[in-house]
This record gives sequence, structure tokens and C-alpha cells, in this order.
Amino acid sequence: MMTIHDLLQQKGTRVHTIAQGETVAKAVGLLTKYHVGALIVTGEDSRPVGIVSERDILRFFDNNGAIVGKNLVEHIMTPESRMIVITPDDTVDYAMGIMTQNRIRHLPVIKNGALAGIVSIGDMIKSLLSATTRENKMLSDYIQGSYPA
Repeated sequence: MMTIHDLLQQKGTRVHTIAQGETVAKAVGLLTKYHVGALIVTGEDSRPVGIVSERDILRFFDNNGAIVGKNLVEHIMTPESRMIVITPDDTVDYAMGIMTQNRIRHLPVIKNGALAGIVSIGDMIKSLLSATTRENKMLSDYIQGSYPA
């Protein structure tokens, strides 16, 4: 089974962040700039203190109209105490189950208390599609008698 560590080896460990004191408008700009759906929110010591996603911003807009101005990320983020995380040793299947059960699209990856990466539902689907494609090719080759010995 593929682990989150394996997935991060393929996709990379880069994580886009935003300081908790930044504005929601800045978060929107970073999400757009980096073409991502979530940012890890950091505190003064650059340690993760939460996560803010496109959904958080949409809920904020829905409740507050279209004014983002000086509203801060820390007011709309999911705080660390409620953040759902995984480890590099978890399997892709396990992570997909967590995402499905909790109706979330991004999972921070924590190793020894430190941020090791982030995975999205898109990363999971790409991983499963790749594995399924390989398996289908192997089965097709086997049926056609061209499977390697």
C-alpha cells in the first residue's frame, strides 16, 4: 500500500503558508497565486497554528458579504486544536477515508511534531489513478501473454 511518505516523495513537500495576522484578502491572493486550495496558518514563531481553505473563505463571504478588507485570517481559520492531520506513515487509503468522513479536501502531514507537507484530495486521486493504470496495464499484459517473467 502506498503511504503518505511515498506520495510526498512524488509530489514534493512544499507547503504554502500565511501568517495568522494577515488579511483574508491576502489569503485569497496567495491561494490564487499558487493555485492551491488551502494555506497553513503560522504564528509568530512560524509554527503552524491552523489552516485556512477556500471553503473557510466562502463561508466567511456567505456570512459577511463580499467585504474582506481588514478581516484577519485568524478569525476564519480552523485552529490547530481542531485541525485534522496525518503522518507520513499513514496510507493513502486511510487519508482518503479521513477526508471523506470529515468532508475535507486538505490534510497537513505532521512528523515528530513538525509540518512535513500537505496533501489534497487531488493528490489522492492522482495517486490512485496512477496505481490503477499500472495495475490495468499489468493485467492486460498478462492476459495477452506479454507479462514479464
